[in-house]
Amino acid sequence: MTVQHVQAASRLESSLFLGIVSGDRRQTHAEVADRASRLASGLQKLGIKQGDSVCILMRNDIAFIEAAYAAMRLGAYGVPVNWHFKPDEINYILKDSGTSVLIGHADLLHQLRGIIPAAISVLSVPTPREILKHYKIDPDHLATPGFAVDFEAWLGGQRPYDGPAVPQPANMIYTSGTTGHPKGVRRNAPTPEQAITAERLRALIYGLKQGVRALLPGPLYHSAPNSFGLRAGRLGGALVLMPRFDPEEFLRLIEVERIDTLFMVPTMFVRLIKLPETVRKKYDTSSLRHVVHAAAPCPADIKRAMIDWWGPVICEYYGSTEASALTFASSEDALKKPGTVGKILDGVELRFLGDNGAALPRGEIGEIYSRVANNPDFTYHNKPEKRTEIERDGFITSGDVGYIDAGGYVYICDRKRDMVISGGVNIYPAEIEAALHALPGVHDCAVFGVPDEEFGEALMAAVEPQAGVKLDVGSIRAQLKAALADYKVPKHIEVRAQLPREDSGKIFKRRLRDPYWERAGRRI
Repeated sequence: MTVQHVQAASRLESSLFLGIVSGDRRQTHAEVADRASRLASGLQKLGIKQGDSVCILMRNDIAFIEAAYAAMRLGAYGVPVNWHFKPDEINYILKDSGTSVLIGHADLLHQLRGIIPAAISVLSVPTPREILKHYKIDPDHLATPGFAVDFEAWLGGQRPYDGPAVPQPANMIYTSGTTGHPKGVRRNAPTPEQAITAERLRALIYGLKQGVRALLPGPLYHSAPNSFGLRAGRLGGALVLMPRFDPEEFLRLIEVERIDTLFMVPTMFVRLIKLPETVRKKYDTSSLRHVVHAAAPCPADIKRAMIDWWGPVICEYYGSTEASALTFASSEDALKKPGTVGKILDGVELRFLGDNGAALPRGEIGEIYSRVANNPDFTYHNKPEKRTEIERDGFITSGDVGYIDAGGYVYICDRKRDMVISGGVNIYPAEIEAALHALPGVHDCAVFGVPDEEFGEALMAAVEPQAGVKLDVGSIRAQLKAALADYKVPKHIEVRAQLPREDSGKIFKRRLRDPYWERAGRRI
C-alpha cells in the first residue's frame, strides 16, 4: 500500500460516524446516553426499581438499545420479547415476567389491544422508516394506539436520571423450547470479579474492543445478538443495526461503514455464498478482522468457502443462554478439524453423559453437561424447579448431544430433544440436514420426526429450493441414499416454496413438526 493510500485510509477512518446507526438514522453515543438516562428517570417514575422487569417488544431499533440501557441503569431486567410471537404468547411473557412497563413499536402494539393487563404502562415507539421499508405493515397501525403513551412525547418530558449506581444485570431472555411455555433465564448481576472475567471472555469470543465498528444483522430479541449488540454499543465506535438481513445490503454496509466485527449465524453464510460471484466481488470486505458465529451448526464446506473469501477472521463458539460460552474455534481449528465447535474455554468443565448418567470416554456421543467457574448463577424466572430438571451434580445441560475427540476438540451431533427414535434407533437430524444442504438447488431444509404407526417415529424432511429451481423428491432421495445409511434417508420428503423462519434466518422447526403430532394426538 502506498503512502497516499495509507493517508486516504486514515482520513476515511477519522471521518467515520461514531454512534448507533439504523437505516439512515444516526445517533451519537452522547445522544444515546442522554436518551437512555432520561428513559431511566421516566421508568423510575413509573415504578421500576432494582430487580424489576421492563418488556421490550421491538424489531432492531436504536430505541431498543436505549430501553435496554435504561433498564440496566436502574438495576432492572430488560426483557426482549420475540415480536414473531402471537398475542397470547406475548401476553404470557408480560404476566410471567411481572413487568409493569411495556415499550414497543406502534404497529406491534396494535395486535395486543384488549389483552395487555391493565396494570401495565405501555409506551409506543414510532415504527421507524427502515422497518417500514422491509416489512409489510398496515398503515392504520402506525399511530400510537389508544391504550398507550407516545414514547417520544413522554421522553421529552423526562429529566436525566441522577439516582445511585447499582449492579447491572444482563437482559432476561426467554428461551423457546419445543414444548410448553418459554422460560425466562434470570441471571444475577455479576460481582466486580465476575464482570472482569466475563468481559475478557467476550473480548476473545465477540472480538469487541474499544472503538469497534460492529454490524448486527441478527435480531436483538435473541440472546447472543442481544449480548453482542448491547456491549458493542458502549465501546465508542459504531454499532450498525440491520432491520432485516439482506445479503447484498449486508456487504454494502461492511464496505461503507468500514465494519470490522460481526456476529452472524450460519444461514447468513449460506445466503452470502449463493450470491452471484459478480455481486460478492463488488464489495470491499477487507476491513473485517473478527467474524463470530453461533446458534446452529455450520456445514464445513460453507465455513471453508467463507474463510477462502474473507480470510482467517471467522470463528465460532458453542454455548447456550443458560450456560454462556463453552467452547471456541478459530478459522485454523475449523480447517484442521472440519465440523468442530472448538476446544473447551478456560474456566469451563464439560461432561458427556450416557442415558444412565454415567460419564462417557472420549469419542463417545453423550448429552453435554457444563459448569462455568466464576459465572453469575441463573434461575428460570418463576420456575426454579425447571432449573433442577437440567442439573446433575452442579452441571447443567441444554439438551445438546456430542462428543470430544482425543485432541480435545468438541463436536455437536444434535439436540437431544430433536433426536428421532425410529424403530428403537437414535437418529440425529443435523447429519441429514448437512447432507441435504450439500445437494444442488437446495436453499435450506429441516429434518424432524413425525408419527409413524410401525416405527413410532419416521423422518420427515422439508426442503426449500433455491430461487428458480425445481426440485424432484425422487432425485433428492436417490442422492441421499448415496451419502447416508438407508435408515437415515427420510421416509417423507416435502418441497416447500418457503420454510417458516425467524429474522435471524433460523427455521421455526416447531411450526413444521407440531401439526403432525397434534393430528396424531400425541407428542412422542
